[in-house]
Amino acid sequence: MEYDFEESRVMTEIRGRNAKKVLIQLPEGMKKEAFGILDSIGRNCNAEIVISGSSCWGGCDLAVDQAKKINADLLIHFGHAQFVRADFPVLYVELHSKLDAASLLRENIGKIDIEKIGLVGSVQYVKQFENIKKYLESIGKKVFIPKKKGFAAYDGHVVGCEYNSLKTIENEVDGFLVIGNKFHSLGAALMCVDKNVYLLNEQSNNLELMNDERNKVVRQRAVAIDKVKRANKIGIVVDNKIGQYNLKIAERLKNDLEKLGKEAMIIVVGEFSPGLMNFYDVDAFIDTACPRISIEDYGRYDKPIINSREASVVVGRRSWEELLEKGLIGFA
Repeated sequence: MEYDFEESRVMTEIRGRNAKKVLIQLPEGMKKEAFGILDSIGRNCNAEIVISGSSCWGGCDLAVDQAKKINADLLIHFGHAQFVRADFPVLYVELHSKLDAASLLRENIGKIDIEKIGLVGSVQYVKQFENIKKYLESIGKKVFIPKKKGFAAYDGHVVGCEYNSLKTIENEVDGFLVIGNKFHSLGAALMCVDKNVYLLNEQSNNLELMNDERNKVVRQRAVAIDKVKRANKIGIVVDNKIGQYNLKIAERLKNDLEKLGKEAMIIVVGEFSPGLMNFYDVDAFIDTACPRISIEDYGRYDKPIINSREASVVVGRRSWEELLEKGLIGFA
């Protein structure tokens, strides 16, 4: 396994909690490890291990209801840091990477042509930030690791919907280096649209500049917002996931849209999916759940979809230029 599954800690927690039944929740890219986890953990403890097969998109997406339904004593959530508080025992295993990110960066350092670097990454790499910082400083770079903010659990930590810490050092750096994958680096690029954003890619073992991809998405978002502005009937989607439930945002948007003379309705879902297209008379949708759905999944839908922060432009609370300044990732 290329990540640390912390089997010893997991088994200690199971025994210490005297858990008889445990539900394991894995992110999509880690479901392939299910049998390995059963083998390494299940045979070394007396608990019954059950695997959640539902989608898992982040620490916001806890399988608490499933755990309660099967009368589990503990939910073990792999791949993310704590995001929300749950009324159920949850053990978080962050899956720290075994990849030596500093060595990979050393092989690709010639591709970075900026001096003042903001260093951030997914939770899998937070333990490696100091080594990376030391290496960069040893070759004359100035490195800034932003203090944690919002949903981030650690300094320099970014999650799919949380990049506000980048704004706190934006004026001090020439650009950002993101350790992780394209999902997190694109989010950083969309948050700081005037900065170079580099990705040290854990999947391709390469270093990539995200500016071109960022610019393409910015153009896409401008078109989507314009389409929603011209829509007459708008569905405002609320997801009932524990970490994505934003009914108050939806109610405020509904009120704002109706003041503009538009018809709006709130739609509650268990998961945002193309099934929404069955609302044939709805012209466009506003996603109040994960702000990345409207970006990564935009091509899956036949109708325009924007997130709640983008919707602030539709209802006149901020201009397009103000949205770009604030950053495209976040909530209303």
